[in-house]
Amino acid sequence: MSRCPWPGNDRLLISYHDVEWGVPLHDDRALFEFLVLDGFQAGLSWKSVLHKRDAFRRAFGGFDPEFVVRFSETDLEQLLQNPEIIRNRAKVRAAVTNARAFLEVRDEFGSFNRFIWRFTRGAPLINRWGALSQVPARSEESDRMARELVQRGFKFVGSVICYAFMQATGMVNDHLVTCPRWAEVQDAGSSPGCPE
Repeated sequence: MSRCPWPGNDRLLISYHDVEWGVPLHDDRALFEFLVLDGFQAGLSWKSVLHKRDAFRRAFGGFDPEFVVRFSETDLEQLLQNPEIIRNRAKVRAAVTNARAFLEVRDEFGSFNRFIWRFTRGAPLINRWGALSQVPARSEESDRMARELVQRGFKFVGSVICYAFMQATGMVNDHLVTCPRWAEVQDAGSSPGCPE
């Protein structure tokens, strides 16, 4: 058995793959973190985002949406001067917009977790890929998720970004069947409080 090939020899990517990627995630703050980080990934590699993750955590108050939603114009300008993060004006603004939309969803559904896991009926979708070339960039579920998120005011949430979010948060298991993590992440189970 060998791990998925995409981490290559990068130690941070290997650790991320071996510990986090594909594990079903149900914590609202952690879900918000991936929503923001996957938005920053648009047009870039996950490696470039992951290597700046700690700086993003510092800059975005530990990805507390209630902290991010209060960013002023001055705060945004300071973020755009921060060389430790990805300084893209549209993406920085989108993080604030998404914090607002995230809080609205949380208020409506009781948690963002309850809302977002509806797209997979509360349980991870288990794929059985034998090669990296088989793993899709989007799915029917990510298409639906993207449409609803856009309708609710979220930014940088196209279907490809939503699918990356689903992979990261364990809504879909896209580890190759030859990877030990394919079986390991399935032990984490489904989301409490979500429709089956």
